[in-house]
Amino acid sequence: MNDIRHTEEYSAIAEHLRRLHEPAFGRPSAIFDPQIAPDATQVLVTGTVLAALDGMPRLRLFTAQDGELRAVADGEGSSRGGRFSPDGKTVALLSDQAKEGEFQLCLTGAETPDALIAAPHVPGSVEFLHWSPDGRSVLLGVADLGADVAGHQNSGVNLDAGSDLPSWHPEVEIGTPDSAWRTLWTYELDSGELAQVSPAGVNCWEASWCGTDQVLAITSSLPSEDAWYGAVLSIIDVDSQTHRELLASDVQLGLPTGSPDGRYAGVVQAVCSDRGIIAGDLIVLDLVAGTRTTVDTAHTDVTAVQWSADHLLGYAGLRGLDTVAGRYDAATQLAEEIYCSPLAGGPRYPEASFARTGEIALVQNSYRLPHQVVVVADDEVTVRASVRHAGSEYLLTLAGEAEPTTWTAPDGLTIEGVLCRPQGAGPFPLVINIHGGPIWAFQNSWSMLYQWVPLLVSRGYAVLSPNPRGSGGRGQDFAGRVAGDMGGLDTYDFLSGIDALVQRGIVDPARVGLIGGSYGGFMASWLVTQDQRFAASVPISPVTDWYSQSFTSNIAAWGNAFLGADPELPGSKAHTRSPVLQASKVRTPCLNVAGANDRCTPPAQAREFHQALTAQGVESVLVVYPEEGHGVRAYPAMTDFLTRVMAWFDRHMPARRGPA
Repeated sequence: MNDIRHTEEYSAIAEHLRRLHEPAFGRPSAIFDPQIAPDATQVLVTGTVLAALDGMPRLRLFTAQDGELRAVADGEGSSRGGRFSPDGKTVALLSDQAKEGEFQLCLTGAETPDALIAAPHVPGSVEFLHWSPDGRSVLLGVADLGADVAGHQNSGVNLDAGSDLPSWHPEVEIGTPDSAWRTLWTYELDSGELAQVSPAGVNCWEASWCGTDQVLAITSSLPSEDAWYGAVLSIIDVDSQTHRELLASDVQLGLPTGSPDGRYAGVVQAVCSDRGIIAGDLIVLDLVAGTRTTVDTAHTDVTAVQWSADHLLGYAGLRGLDTVAGRYDAATQLAEEIYCSPLAGGPRYPEASFARTGEIALVQNSYRLPHQVVVVADDEVTVRASVRHAGSEYLLTLAGEAEPTTWTAPDGLTIEGVLCRPQGAGPFPLVINIHGGPIWAFQNSWSMLYQWVPLLVSRGYAVLSPNPRGSGGRGQDFAGRVAGDMGGLDTYDFLSGIDALVQRGIVDPARVGLIGGSYGGFMASWLVTQDQRFAASVPISPVTDWYSQSFTSNIAAWGNAFLGADPELPGSKAHTRSPVLQASKVRTPCLNVAGANDRCTPPAQAREFHQALTAQGVESVLVVYPEEGHGVRAYPAMTDFLTRVMAWFDRHMPARRGPA
């Protein structure tokens, strides 16, 4: 059915979303990016705020104190990325109040955050900022308006320097456009001067200060998304705009961070599948002694770092399903673990901020705990504020329970996951919720990050969110096991998980389905070609043909390298691991979902699989959202999407109806 807005199911989903979100209209429903003041008196967070179920949420900056989240200079547009000055008196933040989607630097007082002072305009949109150790300058990471964004940031819905062209004007591609670069700028507070400090022809993906006259940056010679996978750690002299390479790697580098005195450089090295989602080994370079140390973090995959003193580097990360935070002393080369919790520590991977006085700020959450800002000090955890509201209380009445679970893959590898299920005894119909990446990981988090999880549980389904080989939190050997083998042994990590839950009496083997986005979309397409047990599948933003993906995606080179495929070589994995070329094996009805603007996994990937299934007489529906990129994120498209998902599983593997 094309238009489903008049259906009973659409009305039920719309009412569910209204009850969930309306109580939080105008206030944050989720928070991330905690930043603690140097003296730990205040914490800043960025929140997502809906005013109606229409469009995308705004981003707003808040202070968390005295049990409340208070908006910082609330006004037009969005604000995010707040950072305290070294003396704690000023907050620098990014705001798009002048032009929607085009973020610029603004300043406000930390004690009286009521009015914003806009810094001079930078040509482009500012993605991040960092104060210099002496508080006299702010470093800005600036993206040209034609620069692409990563998949998890919704690749395909970018600022467009040519958006004022008439509707008939053609889309023109010329290789690497001039408007696709990322550069570094500084803003001097005393003089009000703005200057570019990164050299021409050097693309700067991430950066931070290293002392007061040098900058550490992850750099490449080209600005394309594919170029990030081979980027190196460089150091840039601010005055001369010269740079030199400090570290290159066979895998990926991210989270560069320099000590305030400029002696040490920290960086995380990890095998990655997505820019901006990194979990791996913490490397510290002593730039004076010329030494390199891999920090012993007790098998924690590091996902956040921050210097709190010249020789003290705070870190947070993932170990199994747990959130971990600690501190590394570069002078003694010893690491101390300070915090470990089964609660999630961020929206994707754990995030943390470290005060000069030793406190740590995090955003805790779990499947049954809405986001809350906490400060860890002397083994005590204090809640500063929570987003809890009547809508989250409503969801808790429907969402069932979540518990960690493990099973053994056929080759003996232990696989972890989180199982969400309704009250009562099984067996339940089961939906496998597959994460993207493939190098990413689930924690026990609010709604398991996806609105369809508690909604499915409310309808009587169990939902398993697995962390197969290739997931973060289990070390680089575990993460690297998917490299060169996507759709190989990880296939059996999923199948063995289903078998284990069937054997435990939790799951009805005749009612098992799949849902997942990005790499999860690939697996939701691939698994139905490898096993005919599945009653229904919903691939979202999938790769279904690695051959055509090689010539249409903005991360095509990564895909070929990570798969170990040569599209020009018949019989390579570009062909043997493409679901579309094994469609004759499929018996599972598939609801194929894509965003028309997606550059990571273009919508033709979903269309190819849909048409291949249709040609084989397999029930298939293709749904392409014209205004979406990599995934479905805006309303009312989200309402439509959730309606179709619930109806698909209800039709092909029905469960008892719940309150929703």
